[in-house]
Amino acid sequence: MGRMTLAEKVGQMTQIDRVVATHDVMKNIRRNDPMKVNNASAARWVTTVNKIQEAALSTRLGIPMLFGVDAVHGHSYMYRSTIFPHNIGLGATRDVDLIKRIGAATAAECTATGVRYVFSPTIAVCRDPRWGRCYESFSEDPELVKNMTAIISGLQGQVVPSNSRKGVPFFASRTKVAACAKHYVGDGGTNKGINENDTVLPWSELVRIHMLPYVGAIEKGVATVMVSYSSVNGTKMHANRDLITGYLKNKLKFRGFVISDMMGIDKITTPIGDNYTYSIEAGIGAGIDMVMVPYNTTSFVNGLTRLVNEGFIPMSRVDDAVSRILRVKFAMGLFEAPLADSTSRNKVGNNEHRRLAREAVRKSLVLLKNGHDSSPVLPLPKKAPLILVAGSHANNLGFQCGGWSMRWQGFNGSNVTSGTTILEAVRRTVDPTTQVVFSQQPDQELATLNNFSHAIVVVGEPPYAESKGQSSNLTLPADGLAAIESVCGRKRRSKCVVVLVTGRPVAIEPELLARIDALVAAWLPGTEGRGVTDVLFGDHGFTGKLPRTWFRSVDQLPMNVGDEVYDPLFPFGFGLAT
Repeated sequence: MGRMTLAEKVGQMTQIDRVVATHDVMKNIRRNDPMKVNNASAARWVTTVNKIQEAALSTRLGIPMLFGVDAVHGHSYMYRSTIFPHNIGLGATRDVDLIKRIGAATAAECTATGVRYVFSPTIAVCRDPRWGRCYESFSEDPELVKNMTAIISGLQGQVVPSNSRKGVPFFASRTKVAACAKHYVGDGGTNKGINENDTVLPWSELVRIHMLPYVGAIEKGVATVMVSYSSVNGTKMHANRDLITGYLKNKLKFRGFVISDMMGIDKITTPIGDNYTYSIEAGIGAGIDMVMVPYNTTSFVNGLTRLVNEGFIPMSRVDDAVSRILRVKFAMGLFEAPLADSTSRNKVGNNEHRRLAREAVRKSLVLLKNGHDSSPVLPLPKKAPLILVAGSHANNLGFQCGGWSMRWQGFNGSNVTSGTTILEAVRRTVDPTTQVVFSQQPDQELATLNNFSHAIVVVGEPPYAESKGQSSNLTLPADGLAAIESVCGRKRRSKCVVVLVTGRPVAIEPELLARIDALVAAWLPGTEGRGVTDVLFGDHGFTGKLPRTWFRSVDQLPMNVGDEVYDPLFPFGFGLAT
């Protein structure tokens, strides 16, 4: 710290995007950068990371940069990587050991491509499924979310030493990555579930519901915490000194670094970026240590430098920020081993990780209905003359993975990365003599005139992320409802199994539910569709339990377990077994 100039300190506090991370920028301004190289091989990732890292190492002090990605359900921007179920599905497993192993697999795939920093896990407590990020939350129950912070132990290392200071980042080895608990705090409790809105709660409720998972994350030695775009009781979190410095750093003794969300300080003002100088002063003053700029680098660097030189931001605040950032880099062994090792590239999407993802899928599925009266429909027989598989999500890997998969908003189709769709999984599971017919948009004639032994309808939500997923009615798309109506209608001859591929509970009208013989919540299962057929056809039993309440009507929302008025269609923790 004593050897560093103000310019070098400001560089450590600055995070930029790959598109502006040229060699000269890294060499002359010395800053951190999140990297997203889409549709690229592992070799290209390693080459890209190392070129930029070499530029950082060529500076006067040779301080290595951090390379971060949105690995929110596996290394999900990496071509041919293993994409695990989104957090809502993992919450349905209640399996702490499983989630540790998923964290370790994610770390292995990331470090194999040079990535040492992941912007995960999301430990929001989603209290309203209308929120477009609800699938990033493990549960509506704060205790369950706290338990699932065990993924940090997989990402960073399992056993924090007993003599370790509270809140100090812990890494078991250099094969691990820095995790990021987000979004601090209250992002899942905003009014009507509106993204980036205001969470209005008494202090005791804020601590009981939304702060509890951060206690768990800090106990596990989490390296970084990302601040939420949202507000708490009218105060923007990016400017909330009481909660960032007062509670997170001083009360909870968090000693890693606090990072803003992308352009998070810009959103302190309305309109966005209206008074950028004020935003810098407010954000850094609140306790943010590293700012995800990520493009307007000159304005941030010059603005922060001027605010320090003119005494508006004390040097002690800068030194606190930089010491926290360096603490993480030293703890993770980045100074000793800054360059990516290309010898472990075969870990990306390997068979071991895909088997793990398949296990996670089958454990995440929740069986909501299984036959009428005492006549179960599931498991299905593998040997049958004729099976119908139908629906928009049956043969679409992008829909199966959801948002934050290869692209921010996800993708449509099956040729963007590798994996197994549910239709492919059915064909690989059934007996060779069984004929499988597929129709993406079946009509009633197909279902009624053919003598299908049974029909599997796979429908759900299209991919989305953040505000794009905001929904006031939570209804299935029209094509999904039409597929269910056609296949599960009154004139059908076969048993009808509906598999919902959604990031949250959706509206199910009583008449529709009555026509469905078996109903499965598959959430957003990721690339390994065979985990779905593992339980549909009885190789494994259904064990998943609802991680959140399934409402009868959106008029009931928000409705969460423990509420005084609680009348759900399916309660929290519900799940039939086979």
